[in-house]
Amino acid sequence: MRSEKSLFRRKTIAAILQNPPADAEGHSAGGLERHLTVRDLTALGIAAIIGAGIFSTIGKASLDGGPAVSLLFVFTAVACAFSALCYAQFAATIPVSGSAYTYAYASFGELAAWIIGWALIMEYAVGNIVVAISWSDYFTGLLDGIGLHIPAYLSTGTQSAYQGYHAVMALMQANLPLSQATPAQIEGYKIWTTAPRLFGDWHLVADLPAFLITVAITALVYVGIKESKTASNILVLLKLIVVVVVIAVGVFYIEPANWSPFAPNGVGGVLKGVSAVFFAYIGFDAISTTAEECKNPQRDLPKAMMYALIICTVLYVVITMVLTGMVPYTKLGVGDPLSFVFAEVGLPKLSGLVAVSAVFAMASVLLVFQLGQPRIWLTMSRDGLLPKVFSRIHPRFHTPSFATIVTGFFVAVPALVLNMDLVVDLTSIGTLFAFALVCGGILIIDPYGRSEARFRVPYINGRFLVPLILALGAYLISRYNAPDNHEFWLDVTGQRGWLATDAVSGDITGGFAHQIPTLVFFGFCLALAWVSFRKRLSTLPVLGLLINLYLMTQLGISNWTLFFVWLLIGLAVYFGYGYSNSKLNKRPAMV
Repeated sequence: MRSEKSLFRRKTIAAILQNPPADAEGHSAGGLERHLTVRDLTALGIAAIIGAGIFSTIGKASLDGGPAVSLLFVFTAVACAFSALCYAQFAATIPVSGSAYTYAYASFGELAAWIIGWALIMEYAVGNIVVAISWSDYFTGLLDGIGLHIPAYLSTGTQSAYQGYHAVMALMQANLPLSQATPAQIEGYKIWTTAPRLFGDWHLVADLPAFLITVAITALVYVGIKESKTASNILVLLKLIVVVVVIAVGVFYIEPANWSPFAPNGVGGVLKGVSAVFFAYIGFDAISTTAEECKNPQRDLPKAMMYALIICTVLYVVITMVLTGMVPYTKLGVGDPLSFVFAEVGLPKLSGLVAVSAVFAMASVLLVFQLGQPRIWLTMSRDGLLPKVFSRIHPRFHTPSFATIVTGFFVAVPALVLNMDLVVDLTSIGTLFAFALVCGGILIIDPYGRSEARFRVPYINGRFLVPLILALGAYLISRYNAPDNHEFWLDVTGQRGWLATDAVSGDITGGFAHQIPTLVFFGFCLALAWVSFRKRLSTLPVLGLLINLYLMTQLGISNWTLFFVWLLIGLAVYFGYGYSNSKLNKRPAMV
């Protein structure tokens, strides 16, 4: 016997299942309550997936990719399907709270588990900031429609107004026409200059509705899982009815000419929307965080994940085709695309109905994500990686009380001030990282599909299939992506320097640094093809791992930089507290 000091020390599945016991009836004293069925879990998945993605970010993705963005939804759904299969096997094997964090602990070890747990904060808490901001946009628009006006300085994030102000001031100082500024920048300038000032030069600009909805949802989640699931089921039913009505009515206003050109900006334009599109799918794994509140987690979790993914993919593809068919894709770069298209075709009442449903739809997303994050912190606290207070269970409501309050604070306060574009990309890269680790975890704990779990990822020998698929992918990229290949060549040969930026927006558009993630990915593909050939790895987890890593390369070096900064902060917390307080560090382990 000895105390395990390795950074890669792993928890055995048997040890993980000891607290709480798998499939325990009811709940242990002071524990979580088991109320969720497969229907409730599927509803939670739909609640998380059909939200800000379909009511907000789908517009920006359509603007970048045109009608072909519908194919990106399919491609992303396939990537999620590979990941969902791996999640499902883990959920059937380890039916406890913690999601990808717990799965990584059993496969990669403690350091990887901490990293993924820290990254999941970006998926859940940071993702909810996006949803709260988007909810605020719809809510204030809805109030405007009935004659109730919230002052713009109380419904706009501080960052957006501040950036708009400085962008317009820069044009003025350069004696350039204001027509070069975007409408959003002009609006931000007006809000910043007209906002009341407090404490001297402090401008009172904050997104108050985003703050208040987060507080309200946090209170509901705090009260209990039974109340939360009832609210979720009602909200999901409401928004599914509205989505079906939108499709049924919208098909009669489709102009086929709007679908041409189908991919106006090529493959690069389609992939430019990957962060927005993937953001739509990040919710399906939130189902796994409720494992300890399921009546039969090992049976119901895998089913619910696949049901939710299939239903939502069909709806996303159809709704994208309807939107891009109703109006030209160039008009869809708005925050409320579903409401906008019906106003464009002369159906203001239906436009108002969509706005109302969006308010409830995004509230359901907030609900699911606010459920997920505290349960991950609960599990990390049980393992000693976070203070014990995070695993405190309310004696009456049977919810992780302190963790729920902290999650609410972590979302509500930044929602007052932050810009939505930044957090969308950060959420996507954190989620893709989690998905990649879950796929890789299956390759470690069950590379040949021999597990005795109730659900297993089907084993398909990847010895020849994986290298063949990678070779086919390389051929298609070289054959049909010539413009982007040329840009890639200019960057890797240093012809555009270390970084290339857009002169107007300041966004990074190229340069050698911009291609570092892609170069690393190419090397990883070669290595994984070789390992698959040597070890006969299972094809589906390998494909899930590769697709998620590829999607991560499309998010740009600036997002990777922020991601690594976030991870460095997390590592400082781990080595400052988690490593020494880990239960594996204190408890003797078998040699």
